[in-house]
Amino acid sequence: MKRDIRLAATWAIAALAISLPSKALALENFDVALGKQATDPRVVLNNNIDLNRAKNLARQAGVSTNGGLGRYRPENSMHGPATEAPFVDNGNGTWTFTFKGRRPDSSVYSIQTVVTVSKDGRQVNVDYNGPIR
Repeated sequence: MKRDIRLAATWAIAALAISLPSKALALENFDVALGKQATDPRVVLNNNIDLNRAKNLARQAGVSTNGGLGRYRPENSMHGPATEAPFVDNGNGTWTFTFKGRRPDSSVYSIQTVVTVSKDGRQVNVDYNGPIR
């Protein structure tokens, strides 16, 4: 009986020890989502909710400007992680995304779109939309 209790306690401690690192990481990511500064700047950038929203707004502006998804497809980088999207931090509270697009029936990118989005997502401006420069 005592042996069973000790064995159960050992398994419980082992399970707790295994789960602690992932829970600590989850709490760190939760802090980042709430806007708290993390010690590792890569964590802040990789989980930047505002940057991801801005990327989505820029992509949607490009699609809308070019006649919708039936007529236009933005490059794949505008669908993936925000940090892999072609953007520049302007240092004034905005990001500028410069990306290519194509017709749905083509594999050749022929359109370039430049969209500036405020970090709070309230302002979206299509700066350029035309042939690839």
